[in-house]
Parts: sequence; structure tokens; C-alpha cells
Amino acid sequence: MKVKRLVANFATPDPARAAVFYKDILGLDLLMDHGWIQTYGSPTGMTVQLSFASEGGSGTAVPDLSVEVDDVDEAFERMKAAGFDIEYGPVDEPWGVRRFYVRDPFGKLVNILFHT
Repeated sequence: MKVKRLVANFATPDPARAAVFYKDILGLDLLMDHGWIQTYGSPTGMTVQLSFASEGGSGTAVPDLSVEVDDVDEAFERMKAAGFDIEYGPVDEPWGVRRFYVRDPFGKLVNILFHT
């Protein structure tokens, strides 16, 4: 048996609010839309991992979700310009990532990162 897909699900009364954060800024595709549920992702090539942590590193809270991007500084500027709450960073961490924390439209703490 092989796991084919992992999907993190976020409960919200308004799924469409995800579009700016996850589609417009992070560039994910809207893969499914039934009105009551919308699924964003990449049809090919996305790596899915699960992490379990007692802290987020450097004394930060454990984020609800981590998203690796190819240009963390551009992602930071786009999030800031869109008015999303930046809670940490951007910072170069000693374990080889540049990252920042931001709150998504639903209050989830999202770790946006790039491996340096």
C-alpha cells in the first residue's frame, strides 16, 4: 500500500476566502470547487510531508502549516502588501532555511520558507 495524497482540511464558513492567500499569492491551483469545499494544490510535482513538533524552532510557536516557496522574499512582500499579519521574520535560521510566519485568512499560523 502507498499513500497517494495528504490533504490538510481547515474548517471555515467561507471557503472562498482562501483564494487570495493560497491561489493568488502562493500560486496554488484551484483543483476542486463544490462551493462548500475548495481544494488548492498542484496537479503534479508537489511533495507532501507531515511534521510533529514541540516548538517551531528559534523559540517560535508550532505553525499549523509550512509552505516551501522558491522566493520567500517575494512571498513576504506579497503577503505584506495584501495586508496579512506577519508574526515572525523574515529570518535566516541556523538550520538552513529563510522563513517568515503569517496568519492566513482563517487565523492559521503558516510558516513560509525557502531552503538556503
